[in-house]
Amino acid sequence: MKAIYEQISGHGDYAIQYRHFSLPRFTVPYHFHPELELTLIERSQGKRFVGQHVANFAEGDLVLLGAYVPHCWLGAEEEEGSDAAQSIVIQFSEDFAGPAFLQLSEMAVIRQLFQKAQAGILIKGKTRDWVAEKMRTMAKLSAFQRLLQVLEVLQGIAVSEEFELLDLYFSQQMLSTLESERFRKVYAYLIEHFKEDIALETIAAVANLTPTAFCRYFKKITRKTFVAVMTEIRLNHACQLLRTTDKVVAAICFESGFGNVSYFHKAFKAATGQSPLSYRKLGR
Repeated sequence: MKAIYEQISGHGDYAIQYRHFSLPRFTVPYHFHPELELTLIERSQGKRFVGQHVANFAEGDLVLLGAYVPHCWLGAEEEEGSDAAQSIVIQFSEDFAGPAFLQLSEMAVIRQLFQKAQAGILIKGKTRDWVAEKMRTMAKLSAFQRLLQVLEVLQGIAVSEEFELLDLYFSQQMLSTLESERFRKVYAYLIEHFKEDIALETIAAVANLTPTAFCRYFKKITRKTFVAVMTEIRLNHACQLLRTTDKVVAAICFESGFGNVSYFHKAFKAATGQSPLSYRKLGR
């Protein structure tokens, strides 16, 4: 799926762009823009695309996207009604409060949050509920109050542990600032060897940890198990091949590191909500 550039049309010179959408269905194409984006799905369900990550979404979906991250929410075709799809979208540049402001020591956690947002952040639990309510109340605030509330929301997300990074298939440059040298080595090994059968003992040795310690470390960094991330990396590669080649599904399965076609179909359907062939048709 090819991403297109979107020019955000602002409202005057305001730093924060706040919009409420009410549509029959979300059909905005896969796109990217320089602004960060915080999107809350109030009503709708379908497929969410963030980078190379694809998953189902439903009411309450809340995602923070970094600058230039390609994305779209594609509503289910069976949705009906002029307001079947509703969302609140907040967009702002990284230096929306001025470049000097972002460099203040007090803003360190926000800078780190913006780095993590390059992977797309799915916000969960009580943090999601709190942020969603803050976003709803912004509709009645003045521009200045809205700016302050966005800062409060970003700080709340930054210190929360209720999140999931969506697209771990991001650049090594991003990883160099996001995580430690140890994790860069681990991730580089996974990207180089994901087509192979990687034993837990092998990847733990790369991190110079015992298997048990590695599992704890990996879960703390990624919020996912080692097996889940390996499956995601392989599925991301499979998605890329489905979009860009005409190879048969079985060949893509084995080329992506899966050893069993039946399991590949099951994992693909669980992650995307559709079969590999349906995904290929949608992506083109």
